[in-house]
Amino acid sequence: MKLTLPAFTNTGRFWRGNLHTHSTRSDGVLDPAEVCRRYKAEGYDFIALTDHFVGRYGYPIVDTVPFRDAVFTTILGAELHSGATENGELWHILAVGLPADFAPSNSPSFIPVAGQETGPQIAARAVAAGAFVAVAHPQWSGLTVEDARSITAAHAVEIYNHGCAMGCDRPDGFAIADQLLTEGRNLTLIATDDAHFSEPDHFGGWTMVKAETNTPEALLAALKAGAFYSTQGPELRDVRVEDGHLVVECSAASSIVALGWGTGAKAVHGHSLTKGAVPLERLNNSPFVRAAVIDAAGKRAWSNPIWTGAKEKNPRLL
Repeated sequence: MKLTLPAFTNTGRFWRGNLHTHSTRSDGVLDPAEVCRRYKAEGYDFIALTDHFVGRYGYPIVDTVPFRDAVFTTILGAELHSGATENGELWHILAVGLPADFAPSNSPSFIPVAGQETGPQIAARAVAAGAFVAVAHPQWSGLTVEDARSITAAHAVEIYNHGCAMGCDRPDGFAIADQLLTEGRNLTLIATDDAHFSEPDHFGGWTMVKAETNTPEALLAALKAGAFYSTQGPELRDVRVEDGHLVVECSAASSIVALGWGTGAKAVHGHSLTKGAVPLERLNNSPFVRAAVIDAAGKRAWSNPIWTGAKEKNPRLL
């Protein structure tokens, strides 16, 4: 049996992008033109400028079309806010590929108000409008599993947020993502900057999207299809399940890890590994397996999950 991921089987090439970025149109330090200039200068192929969609800032969906050129593009988007999570704070939902006329929510500021849309409702409305939607920075937000379960329309979970890593040491969403995957949710995993340029919160986590062309339409379709991987630097060149192993081809690494449900995980280690085959017995018949690659500097890359078709219950979870 051989199982593959669209990031490594689809035609096209990889494009480097940041899906979570802020400017002076909300609480960022740099104006939209300078944000785009800096990402382009750093070798990015695209960004989504996702300023905070609240009344304080005029519900911005920033027009970044003027900053596109033959080698750099942008996708319209916003960080949506409406309704309270279980801890009483406002939802943060990343929406990439919003139409410019997406209707504002009743979210005057960063404090929930009575009668506004719930988080699940505004997420579903964004998906219906054509956006790629992700649950933003679960650890930073203090999300519970119940919170995350409620966002049934989401395509993805933000599993690494560089701004949250640098600003408060709460960078990840792996626990939430793995729990939802364990429950059968077909979700993908994105890494982002959440750049505001007020601290070293930029150029630290990105998404490599496989598409034929570097256009908003092609990139958005590839994101929705799961044709991407996320990274802090290491490259993934192939990730597949074959003959009872997770096979990973990558740039030079020191560890290649297979992860599944519960305690299921297994790694192979070495020096300058560019290919590894991790046996899957230790994953306890997990219905999904995802790869993590760690290089000698501690930088990581992550694949989307491969669904194995396993249906037996994990004996460790009985």
